Amino acid sequence: MFHADFSGVIKTILIVLLVYFGFKILLKYFGPILLKYAMKKMGRKFEQQFSQQFNGAQQKAQNKNTSQEGNVSIKKKPRNHRKSNKEVGEYIDYEEID
Repeated sequence: MFHADFSGVIKTILIVLLVYFGFKILLKYFGPILLKYAMKKMGRKFEQQFSQQFNGAQQKAQNKNTSQEGNVSIKKKPRNHRKSNKEVGEYIDYEEID
């Protein structure tokens, strides 16, 4: 069996603290650089997706506009002829029983 002596415990604590503070210092200096890189990458990806959707919408609009000449088509949204139903439900009268 191993016996932990005081110097071994102190060394372990110092190594843990050294790693913790070293990581903290590295993150302080390199964190903003990594964050800028990640934001640029996400921005490029967003722009790419937006341009694909925008180009697809433009092509659809062009295809609709290039219909046969002389053909007239009027597209309307259907009206919703829903009448509000004021009658919510059946009213049931009740009495309290003692």
